[in-house]
Amino acid sequence: MRILVCGGAGYIGSNMTAMLTAEGYEPVVFDNLSTGHRRAVGNADLVQGDLADYELLVKTLRIDKIEAVMHFAALIEVGESIQAPLKYYHNNVSCTQTLLSAMEAAGVRNLVFSSTAAVYGRPERVPITEDSPKKPINPYGETKWAAERMCYYQSQTGKLRYASLRYFNACGAGNNASLGEDHRPESHLIPLTIQAAMGKRHQIPIYGTDYPTPDGTCIRDYIHIDDLCRAHLLALNKLEGTPEASRELVYNLGNGKGYSVAEVIETVKKVSGKDFKVVAADRRPGDAPVLTS
Repeated sequence: MRILVCGGAGYIGSNMTAMLTAEGYEPVVFDNLSTGHRRAVGNADLVQGDLADYELLVKTLRIDKIEAVMHFAALIEVGESIQAPLKYYHNNVSCTQTLLSAMEAAGVRNLVFSSTAAVYGRPERVPITEDSPKKPINPYGETKWAAERMCYYQSQTGKLRYASLRYFNACGAGNNASLGEDHRPESHLIPLTIQAAMGKRHQIPIYGTDYPTPDGTCIRDYIHIDDLCRAHLLALNKLEGTPEASRELVYNLGNGKGYSVAEVIETVKKVSGKDFKVVAADRRPGDAPVLTS
């Protein structure tokens, strides 16, 4: 089965590509390499292009005889989304619309969509379920929710079957620990903290120490990248076997347990045996106190 992996040169997409290959699928990566890495694609076919390029998408879907799409290509930084909302609406909403239009033109019906727990905003209660209210508090969450709704309405025409997977915090290195996080610049807590333990950073900031949590720092739910990618395969298989009447699948992807920023930092110190400076900083706009599944 040939799968188009949009954003397949990024952290999650490259791990998904490696797993698809190992499982006997034939992934074709579509990525503009603006944040992804060519080396992370491995031996998979790579189409270097932008999701705004409708003609290239249709051509790729048809020529490569694509049977399903996994869509990871997105901008994901909450703070940046507040500073540059139009950039996020273009990339996360407009480009998703272009992809859906290309899929319709090429007759490709199955989509696994990379969404986020940010669609829930500040949840009224935890753990968060798939039916929890959708009240995003930043443009990143808003754009992912808008893309989800677009998928839903397209599915009602009978031209799309999709699974929307709402990630909590993906972490770890997959593919036998060969594919880890490599953002430029790095912005995620676990790799930043590991870099500090390795002496590559002189300090780690904690953005907000006065949240309504036991230690005052934000709490997040972490899921290993291998588990997250496995969930995509399960979702794809379920789409393939889903009756025509069921065109929409929605799942939260988390571990079911939350850890605070301070707990993550202390764990890295303990495991590495290294101490490093931690400084309190102001809260970041758009951060929810607790997000757990």
